[in-house]
Amino acid sequence: MNAQDVVQQARNANLRLVRFLYCDNGGIIRGKATHASKLATRISEGIGQTLAMQAFTGVESLAAVAGMGPIGEFRLIPDPQTFVILPYVPNTGSMMCDMIRLDGQPWEACPRTFLKRMVARLAEQGMRAEAAVEHEFYLAREEGDKYVPADDSLCYSSRGLDEQAEVMDAILAALEAEGVSIELFHTELGPAQQELSIHYADALRAADNVCLVRETARGVARAFDLLATFAPKPFLDQAGSGAHIHLSLWGSETSEHPGKNLFYDANERGGLSQRGKHFIGGVLRHIRGLVAITCGSPNSYRRLLPHFWSSAYGAYGFDNREGAIRIPSIFWGREAESINLELKCADHSGNPYLSIGAFIAAGLDGIKNSIDPGEPQEIDPGNYSDEEREQRGIRRLPTSLDEALDELEHDQVLMEALGPLLASSYLAVKRNESAFFKEKTAEEETRQHFYKY
Repeated sequence: MNAQDVVQQARNANLRLVRFLYCDNGGIIRGKATHASKLATRISEGIGQTLAMQAFTGVESLAAVAGMGPIGEFRLIPDPQTFVILPYVPNTGSMMCDMIRLDGQPWEACPRTFLKRMVARLAEQGMRAEAAVEHEFYLAREEGDKYVPADDSLCYSSRGLDEQAEVMDAILAALEAEGVSIELFHTELGPAQQELSIHYADALRAADNVCLVRETARGVARAFDLLATFAPKPFLDQAGSGAHIHLSLWGSETSEHPGKNLFYDANERGGLSQRGKHFIGGVLRHIRGLVAITCGSPNSYRRLLPHFWSSAYGAYGFDNREGAIRIPSIFWGREAESINLELKCADHSGNPYLSIGAFIAAGLDGIKNSIDPGEPQEIDPGNYSDEEREQRGIRRLPTSLDEALDELEHDQVLMEALGPLLASSYLAVKRNESAFFKEKTAEEETRQHFYKY
């Protein structure tokens, strides 16, 4: 779809507004909207936005970042390929945007541009990435001064499917109308907790889809007087919600293995190739800094606990749901197509463009340097003694956002991939958010995160 197609579709649908959206360093989806009558010019010239917005935090404060104050702006330039008509609000469409400098060049602080750079790195080596995310979220109601789950259904229960059948059918119908391909849906461990799996797409489109799913689920739920929250730990006494990233690498059309899943080797255990093992090795080497990006809020670290199936250790295994990386079992008849790696220590407080891009950057370092991930773990790593984990090189993931940010700041590979401006603004935003919640109670923290994601 090109710009002219978007303008024509907006006209045919009698749209009044088209939202120009982006996901910021705080993991919040923000944007501005143009009147449809101005869309033809706005698509190319964009909408102005202050540079300070990439220093804006998830607690509505401004972090101290050089050059991100009251002076200067960038342009929100939409990607026509992401245009959708939003079924849950009247006469409105949306597009995801890149942040472009006034000289027409991509702004170095743009998360979407960062992912594009990582995709380009893959292309230079004859590879491309496909990704998909498992979306876990709760449906809830506000009662007085607190949020409560919308029902008390059990994990995977058919009753749970019945309880929220109407709202979920409306969410799925809206996503289908927006062109999102749905794989699976089921109720999860917590009461009124849902899980929605989206079909894989190229890495950039997969990140766009993450934003679209969040926006759509929340928007549709609102029409049912419900809240859809994607917060990592919205209820202290219930299961947390993740955004597990599934990723595979494929030979590009110009490579020596065009169209081949480079993680597949029929002669290896689980079908996992040597290149796939090296990719895991890179991710595990950088995992403690990587979680500062994929688990981007103080609330995230209430979820990353041992024995909670959310991953708490830098380990991997075949269908091991306690490892940071799970190698899912492949499907009969489409083994070469279905092999992929699942990063479990990820949630919706992480910007999806940064999360998928950093996942790729860490894995590429493993391929470049042939990093051995060690032996796959056959048991829950939390069941080893401290001495046994040390012998196996298994480290606990950071237990706070501050600890993770310290690791990221000292990770040369991830910092270089992000670039100076994006790295410094991201760290400043997250340090600010962490400081804000230091004096808050656990209940205050969960409430504030509840409605942000």
